Amino acid sequence: MGGEKTTVDSFDVDQKQWYRVGGIAALVLGVAYIIIIFLYAQVGAPPTGGGDAWFHYLHGKTTIWWAILGLSVLTDFLFVPVAFTLYLALKEANRNAMLLATAFVGLFIVLDLAVSWSHYASMLVLYGNYSRATGAVQQTAYVAAANYASAVLASPLEIVYAIVTLSFGILVIGFVMLKGVFNRITAYLGLATGILGIVSLSGFSVTIIMNALFATAWMLVVGYRLYRLGHE
Repeated sequence: MGGEKTTVDSFDVDQKQWYRVGGIAALVLGVAYIIIIFLYAQVGAPPTGGGDAWFHYLHGKTTIWWAILGLSVLTDFLFVPVAFTLYLALKEANRNAMLLATAFVGLFIVLDLAVSWSHYASMLVLYGNYSRATGAVQQTAYVAAANYASAVLASPLEIVYAIVTLSFGILVIGFVMLKGVFNRITAYLGLATGILGIVSLSGFSVTIIMNALFATAWMLVVGYRLYRLGHE
């Protein structure tokens, strides 16, 4: 009996430690989102045209875009402990739904790193090479290479990779939060984030911006609650 109690106590301690880790990761993620939103406001929306339009747009903006890229990659990795901790916190409410949500968050991480940010990085590298090119032939070659990356980034499928996949996961988590250890405000923020992300398939910039703002607020609230759970 004593050994069983010790095992249970040890499990509780480990779970609370994960709550603290997940809470800190979510708070850092939320702050990073705020910084990214501020940086986006400095450079403006990227073009939807080809490589030539991108190269004109990137003039004098590459430093900020490298910062956006670095922070965005960091947030993708931070989603790993956040998703795992949310699963721990909500699995008793609905294990199957949380497995589904965690799978979608994991899918988002993989797609965002492999597709979205790899093509943004390619665009920045190609622009750097274009800026240093000494002849028109070289510059034309770099513009042609950038056309592929720009086509991927302008594709409606990119919205699915970068927004909808994660938003669906958050939507499911929001539903589970309605009967879990989180309050209804957190659940409603999650539901709103998920719905706005799915609606962003329409291509309206307003829904994309609202999704980003709601996701940031949701992440900060989730981080605060998880950190509190780690100390209860």
